[in-house]
Amino acid sequence: MRSVRLLKPLAFAAALAPLAWLALGAWRGWLGANPIETITRSTGVWTLRFLVITLAVTPVRRATGWNDLARFRRMLGLFAFFYGTLHLLTYLWLDQFFDWGAIAKDVVKRPFITAGFSAYVLLVPLAITSTAGMIRRLGGRAWRRLHRLAYVAAALGVVHYWWLVKLDTRPPRNYGIVLAVLLSVRLWTWFRRRQTA
Repeated sequence: MRSVRLLKPLAFAAALAPLAWLALGAWRGWLGANPIETITRSTGVWTLRFLVITLAVTPVRRATGWNDLARFRRMLGLFAFFYGTLHLLTYLWLDQFFDWGAIAKDVVKRPFITAGFSAYVLLVPLAITSTAGMIRRLGGRAWRRLHRLAYVAAALGVVHYWWLVKLDTRPPRNYGIVLAVLLSVRLWTWFRRRQTA
């Protein structure tokens, strides 16, 4: 518990580092010729990273026996939602200037935006129900079933990224491989539990 109390503030600060870098880059003019694209791309990538890291918590905890690692999962998941919200706001505000007609057309006509928007929609109930009070209200089984949507959101995030980049698909492919491994571990664990039940 003492190590968790020491590490949590450090983890929180580290999770804010990408935002601090973007803010400093915007102030100093380090974000390149198209800073809006840089901000959009960076916040999107960090959303996916935090989603994958969050999903990796349980397998790593089981593999290492470090049960206190589970205490970081909610914070990491909320940072995924935080960066996802920044990613969406960058698109709505800086890219589209809240032109809701153009946004609606984009969501319908451009598949990568449809995938990304769908992923964010799935993250909303996960963020809302992340508190201990909501776990008690929903019940553990229903809460766990709901939060399996994180895998779907992450998969949609990979698809969103893959369709966006078009040419160099290595980064989204690598995230997809990691996600596939995590999902395989999850399914294998579930299968073993069913066998021993």
